[in-house]
Amino acid sequence: MDAPRYRPHASDIRVALALLTRLPLPHPDFNRLGTRPASHAAWAYPLVGIVTGGLAALAGGLALTLGLPATVAAFAALLTGVLATGAMHEDGLADCADGFWGGWDRRRRLEIMKDSQIGTYGVIALILGFGLRWVALTALFETGNAALALFVAAAGSRAVMVGVMHHLPNARDTGLSKSTGRVPRGAALIAYGIAGAVTLVFLPSAFLPLILVLGGTAVAAAQIARRKIGGQTGDVLGATQQLAEIAALLCCLTTT
Repeated sequence: MDAPRYRPHASDIRVALALLTRLPLPHPDFNRLGTRPASHAAWAYPLVGIVTGGLAALAGGLALTLGLPATVAAFAALLTGVLATGAMHEDGLADCADGFWGGWDRRRRLEIMKDSQIGTYGVIALILGFGLRWVALTALFETGNAALALFVAAAGSRAVMVGVMHHLPNARDTGLSKSTGRVPRGAALIAYGIAGAVTLVFLPSAFLPLILVLGGTAVAAAQIARRKIGGQTGDVLGATQQLAEIAALLCCLTTT
């Protein structure tokens, strides 16, 4: 019932950039947003992906222009993405790995996820995550498809974040995800539409496989989070983004 009443605002793009990046841009004070919750800006998350994906593609392309190998170009792209986002999604992946598989019950898992220290599971998750993305991007830079894949993977992985925010309840009463609020259905639909349009524009031949891979990854991540902690947190959203991006890049290897 909330979809007909929902209206996106141009200012939502600025809110989304402030929430999901560390770019030196003017950003709003989230404590003074009036009656419009920050969650209403979630439709613009895929647009943030276009920005971060574009910066990563630019860095990788510059490395190739300088005569550096594809492995270095892939590294430059990954490093640029980390700097642009402040590694917030990678942090979520590590925290979820530690909490989900380091705790025996919901309470303990949430405690571990909130702990600033990283454990064995988190380290392994980061190594595997960076390794898979590095390998995939190296191959994509070698074939000349990396820039397109980066745009699609960055936008699509942030769209599925919005889906998880909309469908899963908050697992705790505090934290970034809770303060951001529940995403309206209308915002989720717009986010899906933007990600779909980006895929159709840049990689139309891979549209169906990418949609299936991104959707399947989001559903799997959401079900694990529901079973482990009963809902979603900011860490869960970050982990979902990372898993979806990895899946999308690997999918691009086989379809482009």
